[in-house]
Amino acid sequence: MCGRYVAVADRSVIAREFAATPVSDEELEPDYNVAPTKSVYAVMNRHDERQLRVVRWGLIPSWAKDAKIGSRLINARLETASQKPSFRRAWAKRRVLLPANGYYEWYSPPEAKLTSAGNPRKQPYYIHPRDGGLMAMAGLYEIWRDPSVASDEDPAALRWTCTILTMSATDQLGRIHDRMPLLVTAGNVEEWLSPEVDSPSQDLLLPASPDSLAAYPVSTAVNRVANNSADLIAPLPAEPGDLFAASP
Repeated sequence: MCGRYVAVADRSVIAREFAATPVSDEELEPDYNVAPTKSVYAVMNRHDERQLRVVRWGLIPSWAKDAKIGSRLINARLETASQKPSFRRAWAKRRVLLPANGYYEWYSPPEAKLTSAGNPRKQPYYIHPRDGGLMAMAGLYEIWRDPSVASDEDPAALRWTCTILTMSATDQLGRIHDRMPLLVTAGNVEEWLSPEVDSPSQDLLLPASPDSLAAYPVSTAVNRVANNSADLIAPLPAEPGDLFAASP
């Protein structure tokens, strides 16, 4: 799954890289610990325009009666998203890109020590593009009408939410976790975002090249959502036997 990521690129940088037009004046602060229910940038095609919007992470299906369901729908499995009731409408017409600098995943080695609760300790890893650029995580978005807001004219009446698509992790990344975000390459952005394409081609859904991503262990401070600074992505000193012991 993908449960935390890093989004520190400036809005103007994202807009330029994806040729998108911001639709509001809202600008997000750099976030080294993006967690579910937070506001994030999303790139989408709407009304024949490439838009950059702020949405909430945690998809609320249009038919949902309660917004709380969004906290459980932060990821959608690529293999089943087109069939699941929560995602199939969005899969067909409301696909999105979620720009990120990288994401976190947790690994528990077989010899891991146990926590006080008796669970194996997990080591967080930061996974990011090797070239230092932005990754475009594939996602889906929905627009939910909040029944508690009386007027459709009230901006709070509509909630824009999203989920991240995940797929089987490739190569060494699969040693950390068996799932990873689906990444969309620059050449596939137009097809992925087009509402005219009901079912993206299989070529588009191939995993990113394992050589394009790097991973290294980071501090367990990332486990606490309140922690949010560049220190979270500082690599820990490698120790013998560590995964990816080479420098990031």
